[in-house]
Amino acid sequence: MIRVPTALLTEIRAHGERSFPNECCGIVFGTIDEAGADGLTSVKTATALRPIENQFEDGEKYHRFLITEEQMLSAELYARKNGVDIVGIYHSHPDCASVPSEYDRSHAVPLYSFLITSILSGKAADVRNWTLVWDEAKNDNVFTAETLEEI
Repeated sequence: MIRVPTALLTEIRAHGERSFPNECCGIVFGTIDEAGADGLTSVKTATALRPIENQFEDGEKYHRFLITEEQMLSAELYARKNGVDIVGIYHSHPDCASVPSEYDRSHAVPLYSFLITSILSGKAADVRNWTLVWDEAKNDNVFTAETLEEI
C-alpha cells in the first residue's frame, strides 16, 4: 500500500498532461512505515517526487519510458542525504489504461510501488498503483494491484 498526498498526485497528473503524447516518468520518495509479516509487503508514504525527462529514444516515447542508471543513482544519493527512501516509480500511459504493460513488467523492480496515470486525449484520468510480486505458478514476477490511498 502507498499513501500519497493529493498535491503529489496532482503533480503526477500534471506531468503526464505536459508530456502528452509521450510518456512521463519520475521517482517517488518517502518512507516505509511498516513491513508486512511476509517481509515483502509494506505501507509506504510518499513525501516528494522527482520528475524525470523520459530518456527513451525519440519516436518511442509515446509508449516507453526510460530512467537512466545515472538518474537512479542521483535519486539514491538524494534519498540517502535526505533520510528518505525511493518508494516507487511513476509514469503515464498516453491514450491507454493505467495498467502495466509487458514492457513495464519486464523492466520493473520488486518492492517499489508503480503508479501509472492514464492520460486520455491530453487530460489525466485515473492513477492506479501496482507492485511486482513473485508468482509461484508462473515461476515469474507479475504485477498485482496495490492500494493507493490519497491523503
